[in-house]
Amino acid sequence: MFKVKNLTVKNFMSVGNSTQAVNFGRKDLTLVLGQNLDLGGDDTGARNGTGKTTIINALSYALYGEALTKIRKDNLINKTNAKNMLVTIEFENAGVDYKIERGRKPNTVAFYVGGQEQEITDESQGDSRETQAEIERMLNMSHDMFKHIVALNTYTEPFLSLRANDQRTIIEQLLGITMLSEKADALKEQNKQTKNDITEEEYRIKAVQEANERVQEQVEATRRRQTLWKNKKQEEIDKLAKALENLDSIDIEAELSAHDALDKHSAVSKDISEANRWRVSGEQECTRLEKHIKSLTSEIAKLEKHECYACGQEIHDEKHLEVLEKKRATLAETEQQHNESKEKVQIQVDKLAELGEQGPIPHVFYDSKEDAINHKNTIENLTNQLETKLAESDPYEEQITEMETQAVQEVDYDKINSLTNVKEHQDFLLKLLTNKDSFIRKRIIDQNLSYLNTRLIQYLDRIGLPHTVQFNNDLTVSIEELGRELDFDNLSRGERNRLILSMSWAFRDVWESLYQQINLMFIDEVIDTGMDASGVENSLAILKKMAREGNRSVWLVSHKDELAGRVNNVLSVVKENGFTSYNNDVEIS
Repeated sequence: MFKVKNLTVKNFMSVGNSTQAVNFGRKDLTLVLGQNLDLGGDDTGARNGTGKTTIINALSYALYGEALTKIRKDNLINKTNAKNMLVTIEFENAGVDYKIERGRKPNTVAFYVGGQEQEITDESQGDSRETQAEIERMLNMSHDMFKHIVALNTYTEPFLSLRANDQRTIIEQLLGITMLSEKADALKEQNKQTKNDITEEEYRIKAVQEANERVQEQVEATRRRQTLWKNKKQEEIDKLAKALENLDSIDIEAELSAHDALDKHSAVSKDISEANRWRVSGEQECTRLEKHIKSLTSEIAKLEKHECYACGQEIHDEKHLEVLEKKRATLAETEQQHNESKEKVQIQVDKLAELGEQGPIPHVFYDSKEDAINHKNTIENLTNQLETKLAESDPYEEQITEMETQAVQEVDYDKINSLTNVKEHQDFLLKLLTNKDSFIRKRIIDQNLSYLNTRLIQYLDRIGLPHTVQFNNDLTVSIEELGRELDFDNLSRGERNRLILSMSWAFRDVWESLYQQINLMFIDEVIDTGMDASGVENSLAILKKMAREGNRSVWLVSHKDELAGRVNNVLSVVKENGFTSYNNDVEIS
């Protein structure tokens, strides 16, 4: 479905700086009435020049880059503000959201598909011809066709007033004859896109498979790391246990006690050695002193006999007594020293007796007690390390579980199977469309022309035009009344308007049957002029039914106030101080 959602305009024709918005979401008949306050408004019946046609001109400009009427683009800019003109339309086509923004001074164009702005590389004066061509390919509707089936207005030359070649061009477009090659080209693009989608899906599936393979590789790699970790842990445990086993072969407490005994043994040995050294030294001193006493005793004895102790000669002199006294004094001093030395020797003898006999030297494993203490500390450290190592949890098991349960993706083949079916169908259609056999052309003309004439007859009957109008196989149009062949110009204004409306609606039915439904219909002042009350009444009935049964938003632009009570909604277009506003205007910053 081609669904126009809303339109916003700013500084476009009579609309000024205050952005005006029109919502096309209503599925009913809306009357567009003007009120020109600058000309007196309702009291004077001023309905002209309010900007009603601005809506369809803005629609046309937004979609096709030009107005319905032959207004130069720069003249579409509001004359008062003279800049910052901007028209925005939002619509849906075949389930895809689109938005087009066009502006002048500055000249801009922006095209959004699915909310993403499309890159424009061909912008020239804000026209962007290639972009416009892409938009029209997406719309699948020419500007001329838009004028005849979506925005019917009095400014567009009626179909039957066109030259024969122009009529043929439009009717061939409508029936899909000239669209065969275009459809083939479009289908080729679709087919190409489908192939690309298949390729992308294949890449996606391959990517999922490769991702799964990578996950499995990661799982295997993690398992290998897990195995290495477990092996290393066990090796370290075994190493620690072996080290403890080796250390436990030594009774460390006995070793420490042996070192204590050794230290005591060494201290006693030192004391004994020291006591013996002092004993020997004392005994040697006693021996020396005893010799000296003996010598002094001998010398004193000789002196007492008045003999010289040195030469043995008799001496009788004044110094004899002096020498004798000195010798006696020295003897007394030496004997005192001898007694003291003997006491010292006895002290050491007593000490040795107290120390007693030394037993055997205690046996030790380590050279020092410090080494034995380090041995004990090492046992404690190794024990703690072993307990810690035994308590270590596996750091890889949780990773492996998470990867196996969450990271591995299920491979979905539904999309690629569906795309393959689509491609096969597209290939089949391409063969039909590219076949040069005229049977296809004849079949299209026979089938679609018959439907066109059927719908045209029904609308002519419902709107109250008694003439017989039909399209011939050569795509010309014949008009008859009571067996008399007529030209379009032979008809009255009211008859022409009835025929214009009926043909537009028939065109629309054919278009929607061949392509897609369109939610929007504009009729600008076609019902206002030349049609009698029955024609207006019949037209309104048809339009209401179209809106109600076709889920369409139908807009009727008119000068007739009396129609307000015959429609579902009324949009008031008000012109005041030279600017147009709508009764549902929205300010957009």
